[in-house]
Amino acid sequence: MNKFAKIAMYSLAVVIMMAAPAFAQGGAAVTEDGAAVAEAADSGLVAGLAAGLGAVGAGLVCIGSAGGIGKLAASAFESMARQPEKAGQIQTAMIIAAALIEGFTFFALFICMS
Repeated sequence: MNKFAKIAMYSLAVVIMMAAPAFAQGGAAVTEDGAAVAEAADSGLVAGLAAGLGAVGAGLVCIGSAGGIGKLAASAFESMARQPEKAGQIQTAMIIAAALIEGFTFFALFICMS
């Protein structure tokens, strides 16, 4: 494993470990009459961390999907250049695979931003 892959793997592990405390629900203070009062300082910090981690996750999703679709297109074009008679079948398979990658990307973006 090269140096860049190790750094990326360790960085991802740190981001994943930070996600659990960022999404933890803060406790609410209770007044004498039983009404719950939210703690503004803690909830603001947690919301800020969650938004930051969501943005990092969304960036990683976009980078990964762009790399995947780029590799898919490069391989498909190379295959079409080698076997022009199969270009139609290769192009159809490429479009289906790209649609599946984009569908997963939208799902992952939705999860990161919610």
